[in-house]
Amino acid sequence: MEVASGSGDKAGFFTQGRSWLKALPVKFKANMVGMARNIKKLGQEDPRRVVHSLKVGLALTLVSTLYLGLFKNDGFDAIWAVMTVVLVFEFSVGATLGKGLNRGMATLLAGGLGIGAHHLAKLSGHIGEPILILFLVFLQATISTFLRFLPKIKARYDYAMLIFILTFSMITVSGFQENILELAHSRLSTVSIGAAACVFVSIVVFPVWAGEDLHNLIALNIENLGNSLEGFGDEYFKRTGGEESKDDKKFLEGYKSVLNSKNSEESLANFAAWEPCHGRFPFRHPWKLYLKVGTLARECAYRIEALNGCLNADIQASSEVSNIIQEACTKMSRESGKSLKELALAIKIMVQPSSADSHIENAKSAAKNIKSLLKSGIWEDIDLLKVIPGVTVASILIDLVTYTEKLSESIYELASKAQFKSVEPTLSLKTLHSGQNQSVKSAQMVNCLDVGINVRESTLPSPPSENSSAPKASKQRMGVQI
Repeated sequence: MEVASGSGDKAGFFTQGRSWLKALPVKFKANMVGMARNIKKLGQEDPRRVVHSLKVGLALTLVSTLYLGLFKNDGFDAIWAVMTVVLVFEFSVGATLGKGLNRGMATLLAGGLGIGAHHLAKLSGHIGEPILILFLVFLQATISTFLRFLPKIKARYDYAMLIFILTFSMITVSGFQENILELAHSRLSTVSIGAAACVFVSIVVFPVWAGEDLHNLIALNIENLGNSLEGFGDEYFKRTGGEESKDDKKFLEGYKSVLNSKNSEESLANFAAWEPCHGRFPFRHPWKLYLKVGTLARECAYRIEALNGCLNADIQASSEVSNIIQEACTKMSRESGKSLKELALAIKIMVQPSSADSHIENAKSAAKNIKSLLKSGIWEDIDLLKVIPGVTVASILIDLVTYTEKLSESIYELASKAQFKSVEPTLSLKTLHSGQNQSVKSAQMVNCLDVGINVRESTLPSPPSENSSAPKASKQRMGVQI
């Protein structure tokens, strides 16, 4: 019986093995098909990813060709040049420029200090020289590493500190046995050539401008807020009235893309300030004002999220309360949404946002009316538990109107400092909308990116800030409504 049992186990094992081997090609084919679909989807979401990959390959080929042709016997130089291309080449022009300059300045400074440390060690004699060199390496590595824990250093100069530690240690230690001047010159020249190749390819071959991405991202975020807010009033009072909506209401959740965009906006603003003038964006464009606009847009998004919670709450306002506040709340929601969409359009096509003024005034008028209702005595005869849900929605909408006005003021400031064009009286709103198609397409590409872009991108040093002496934006608004 035991022999039979052992034979059965062996037979079962071989049967499972054969089944696994037969299924292996099918699983492999399914995995390959799934991977191909993911790769295709990744490229279709933003074709610039494919272009970026080709650009990195082109930059590496240029550097390799240069060293194979001119410095065939100097493989060490070629290695550092190739490493520079791999580490410096980033998705956008601004990120590549910032990282290239960061790496170059850190290499230059570390090389100079390394040469000085080597000559200082020589003065201590044959026995004391290696001891002093080791002590200097220990000292600079300890200090530099500790400085990396400082928040400002971590956020702006972390990559530079890494390159500084690496270059100083390599030059100081290697210079003990080699010609230190030749070593420092070799290191600086290879880094310069690699960084120059990155910058050249990044700017010349289908450049990706971080500034344009930031501009389109901010406009798209505000437009999503407008879409979410414009239809909220009708949807909310339809549900409180007992009606069920069968339409697709995904546009009501467009605000969610704004809630987590802070890191993307800050990274893009940092990179954009390194970029030269291009297209519609001149030198010293006020990129930091985009961050101010983005912050206010997120404040609006948080309040729209609260409204969305009220929309899906189990306890809704009674029909009696809804009838009292419906007109004013719907008007605040609709007019605020329209104003946000007009502000987004003004940013996209870079014109003064005067078309949003009338909608903001209408929303403020509705907010004033609902405040009067809330202060009146009509609630005395109504159960308090029935009043709370409706009053909550009304108070959030009033707050939203206030932040919409603040957002409008910040966009006026941006339009003033960025010198947006004034809208001609004869220009129709339909004509303005026809000019936004290309901007929307580009902005949607930006939204598809994982604009954490790279953890290493966030370690770039902050570029020089905009001119702090620039005049404050005038809050004069055009009287012409389009």
